[in-house]
Amino acid sequence: MNASRQKGLAAVETAIVGVVAMIVLFAVFEVARVFFVMNALEEATRRGARVAAVCQVNDPAIRQITIFNDSGTAGASPLVFNLTTANVDLDYLDDTGGVVGDPTGNFIDIGFVRVAITNYRHQLIIPLFVRTINMPDFATILPRESLGVTREGLTTC
Repeated sequence: MNASRQKGLAAVETAIVGVVAMIVLFAVFEVARVFFVMNALEEATRRGARVAAVCQVNDPAIRQITIFNDSGTAGASPLVFNLTTANVDLDYLDDTGGVVGDPTGNFIDIGFVRVAITNYRHQLIIPLFVRTINMPDFATILPRESLGVTREGLTTC
């Protein structure tokens, strides 16, 4: 082959290999980030169920605390991008696991609390492959505790 035809070939090969290497590198980071988000969502449900078991029925602070937003102001999660209180489902269950229709009116029927994270969409950030994926639903069920009622009266979250 003629040496003049080879000029610039190394730069083209380096560019192609560089793009593939960057995509693979970002994909590895994204897999790690997906696992982080999945663990954070699972922890959010545990946190929410623990708070729901001891806070007043349907207290709005339960959903805020579930998404790691302890500031008291409404908004999205500071830990998980695009996680909002709209993704949090809070249910009060009877002893058989059925949903209590009116938890405030049927307070004595509540046996368990269930907090679930649903409809969360995770944004992948891989060059040339930017996609949004639907994460599975996460839920935690705990036995009820005080539900915000003590001998001294009602407590706040």
